[in-house]
Amino acid sequence: MSKKVNGMVMKLATPVSHEGATYNELTLRRMKAGDSLVAEEHQSQAKAGMALFAAMAGVPVEVIMELDMDDFMDLTEKAAPLMGKSGLAMLKEAETAGQ
Repeated sequence: MSKKVNGMVMKLATPVSHEGATYNELTLRRMKAGDSLVAEEHQSQAKAGMALFAAMAGVPVEVIMELDMDDFMDLTEKAAPLMGKSGLAMLKEAETAGQ
């Protein structure tokens, strides 16, 4: 049986500024069932994924949208263990749609 990861802190290589706040790191929590509803509000799968990451990090979606692409790819990889089976399936679906 694998150990569940409860959360993690991800340092950003390129900080993001939004509405007077500077984000040098993101603190991610495990995905909750209600987070999937946040993603359903968006027609774009890419925006749905960003909304999901924003919910997990407790930041406005604009912060995720402003991430440097390397930081965004790092976020995608590091968030995966926190997303459970349904979150991982949604992530894989978004990756497949982007190809």
